[in-house]
Amino acid sequence: MKIKESKPKPSSKSGRPVRNSGSSQKRIVIENIYECRAEPNDGAAVQMTLLFFTTRPFWVRASKLAVAHFHSLAHGGSRSRSFNDREVISNSEAWFVKVVCTLFVRSQSLDSYLGYLSKNLTPSIAFEVIKRLNNPKLGLKFFELSRSNMSFNHPFRTYNLLMRSLCQMGFHNSAKFIFDCMRSDGHSPDNSVIEFLVSSCAQVGKLDFGEKVLDELQCDEVRVSVFVYNSLLNVLVKRNQVTEAVCLFRKHVASHFDPDTWTFNILIRGLCGIRELHTAFGLFDDMENFGCLPDIVTYNTLISGLCRINQVDRGCKLLQKVQSSSELSPNVITFTSVISGYCKLGRIEEASALFDEMIISRIKPNAVTFNALIDGFGKAGDMASAIALFEKMPFHGSHPDVITFTSLIDGYCRSGWLNLGLKLWREMNARNVAPNGYTFSVLIHALCKDNRLHEARDFLMLLNRSNLVSKPFMYNPVVDGLCKAGNVDEANMIVAEMEEKRCNPDKLTFTILILGNCMKGRLFEAIGIFNKMMAVGCAPDKITVDSLVSCLFKAGMSNEAIQIKKTAVEDLNLGVSCLRNVHSRTNAEIRVAV
Repeated sequence: MKIKESKPKPSSKSGRPVRNSGSSQKRIVIENIYECRAEPNDGAAVQMTLLFFTTRPFWVRASKLAVAHFHSLAHGGSRSRSFNDREVISNSEAWFVKVVCTLFVRSQSLDSYLGYLSKNLTPSIAFEVIKRLNNPKLGLKFFELSRSNMSFNHPFRTYNLLMRSLCQMGFHNSAKFIFDCMRSDGHSPDNSVIEFLVSSCAQVGKLDFGEKVLDELQCDEVRVSVFVYNSLLNVLVKRNQVTEAVCLFRKHVASHFDPDTWTFNILIRGLCGIRELHTAFGLFDDMENFGCLPDIVTYNTLISGLCRINQVDRGCKLLQKVQSSSELSPNVITFTSVISGYCKLGRIEEASALFDEMIISRIKPNAVTFNALIDGFGKAGDMASAIALFEKMPFHGSHPDVITFTSLIDGYCRSGWLNLGLKLWREMNARNVAPNGYTFSVLIHALCKDNRLHEARDFLMLLNRSNLVSKPFMYNPVVDGLCKAGNVDEANMIVAEMEEKRCNPDKLTFTILILGNCMKGRLFEAIGIFNKMMAVGCAPDKITVDSLVSCLFKAGMSNEAIQIKKTAVEDLNLGVSCLRNVHSRTNAEIRVAV
């Protein structure tokens, strides 16, 4: 804080003389120069409201006078513009808040002003001070100082603001302290506050912390709403802590809260997600005991879960149960789950029959429904039916997306009609439907399979110029095709392009290169690639090790062969159980250079 002497001027801006009442006259001037966040380490606190005073022997006396002066403004004092055309103060209480903030940021104690502030600090001003400090830790310190040293009773909104701010900054222990103070000071936390605190704890993995809050509330006979529990369970399920969610439910249900249908839906969704269908149906059967009735969301979740584990017939029976119910009606999600399940099993006739039944029931299919059927027909080789559905989409209010086109392109490629697939690629681009990684992969693999490596290389160039995240399975068919054709150097260039796109070679990439170099007689290069594979932590499969060792023995490099085998078996501990054929972990249709 700076102290300025006020010197008399000969005249005002208008040119008229100004009366001088004496050189000892004392005046206080407030100037709002610049304002933003108050940081605790900002020693000068220059980014807060600055106070300029006339000559005073001590800064403390001037500061006290400023506090008193602005408190008088807060109670209806003069709001006129200060001398020298300074900024007009429209809200005097806001200026008092600025003064308190400035003094607190400077001293962080306010010991010299406690007596005055304890008499004149109001709940609204205290709240504005904490909000204006814009720093949860500083706000907490001001809260503690005013609460303990001034016996100040803060309003509910102050506790709420501090607790939420501290949680958002990750200071959950301090937030719990504010929560405890809120309760001990006679404020009953509402369910939104409780829900925020326990959910915030769960989101950062502090489930025990959140449970402790709930247990304390139960001990004090504070009834927590089902909304709080549902929010907490939902957070746990989203974090894939389904087992913890079920345990929490079983611990607190009935004695602490009465679940509703949404409670069961959250848990059933989580259990279906981890394929615990038996436990999910157990909860489904228990719903009636708690006075809850399953809704269409419950059935859709269970049907989808069943189809995901290929129990599609059982899912279809649940669909029929919904159809026969007088209280529920299946929707597009219900039908689409079963249709998609049948398509994945290759039971396209049953899927098609369900689609027809869906249309008869006047349930409008969506793009997901069409995509599932088009993909199913494509994999079954029935491209006529796939195209017929593709053409029907606009009549049902659906428009083809990247999944639609990719499924059709894949179907044509599987049927050996690669040129028709390329034609669809051009149509897709003409409609401004951007391809995804799988679209590129399907065409690149099909072109390599048809020995059209030059065109496959062109698609890789397009991929490299796109914003798509590259994956090894997009490059491996070209690398494999080039190695088979004896173009190992060009294959190495492809791998270099992969790495430039931050796409690390996988096990199949390394295996293809090792075998390609072996086929060309470049055994030292093959050993170098093997060593690089080991260095990046990519464990080789049995086919990689055996092929390289065999080539080395045939070339009379028995010492190198023994070292390779020793490294693979001992250092990486590759036993028979983990030595799998490379095809089983990648696209089985992409051939390895053997």
